[in-house]
Amino acid sequence: MSDMMIATVVFRLHAPWVHSLKEKRMIVKSIIAKVQNKFHVSVAEIDEQDIHQIIVIGVAAIVPHTAMADSLMEEISLFVEENTEAEILDEMREIR
Repeated sequence: MSDMMIATVVFRLHAPWVHSLKEKRMIVKSIIAKVQNKFHVSVAEIDEQDIHQIIVIGVAAIVPHTAMADSLMEEISLFVEENTEAEILDEMREIR
């Protein structure tokens, strides 16, 4: 059996123009749908659900090796940056 690894990346985003949880939900749903459709990975809002202007999204994927994990996480990071007006405050990557 071949090895498998789990690649995860957590984005902490700031959307200063958001003034309601309804507005935030629309942004979060859009980001999640776009990332899932393009990369076929698991994506969810994982923290700060009650804070209007902070969005924390986690992405996870099963990959066969470290090089693919690094490449995929980099592609996802660039995609998120290009497909949302929210500013990326922090990004944490992990491979297990």
